[in-house]
Amino acid sequence: MNTKDRIEYIVALINEFAKRYNLTDAQAVEYLTRYNAISLCERNYGYLHTQSFYSNVNDISAYCRRMGGNL
Repeated sequence: MNTKDRIEYIVALINEFAKRYNLTDAQAVEYLTRYNAISLCERNYGYLHTQSFYSNVNDISAYCRRMGGNL
C-alpha cells in the first residue's frame, strides 16, 4: 500500500472527526493520539479506506470512548 495514500486518508479522517466534534485539527490529533486511535487507523487502513468517513468517525469515536475518552 502506498504510504502517501495512507497519510492522505488518515489526515482526511482526522479532519472529518474534527468537524464532527467542532474541534480544530490540532485538537483532534491530540485527542486521537491520546487514545491511540491514530495508531489503530494506521494498522487498519486496508479496511478503513473501503468504508465511509461517517462510519469510520463513528467507529473511532466509540474506540476512544472505550479507551477512556469522553467525546
